[in-house]
Amino acid sequence: METQQLHRGRLIDHLQLVTPDLEASRRFYGAVLEALGVPIGGEAERFFWADELFVSAVDSIAAAGRPTGRCHLAFQARDRAMVEAFHKAGLAAGGTDNGAPGERPYHPGYYAAFLLDPDGNNIEAVFHGEAERSADSVVVTFDG
Repeated sequence: METQQLHRGRLIDHLQLVTPDLEASRRFYGAVLEALGVPIGGEAERFFWADELFVSAVDSIAAAGRPTGRCHLAFQARDRAMVEAFHKAGLAAGGTDNGAPGERPYHPGYYAAFLLDPDGNNIEAVFHGEAERSADSVVVTFDG
């Protein structure tokens, strides 16, 4: 197999999902992100966020009054066990199975699970196989 290099953390600044049921989304994303080792970064009455993901209620000031259309969002997982924990946590928190944990034909070692969130978005956790990472994450610090 030819060596490939994947770059993460340089294309997307943030992604906003707008939901008509913020509480259902809080339960779902709180559970799956915890399974992936990602804490909720903050929340208020009409929104919450974690890293690059921002979820707001349809009537929040940031939403423009309409829910987002169906999208596909894939979260990175450290290993196969984390993919499996994501799937189990998401089902328990109101998600719908859209593909049980298993290998996929996208490339050798691609191990993923898929869930539909409470709004029908296709949410994936993927482990790309054993690889060396140059860093766990990119840290951006702002001077206040």
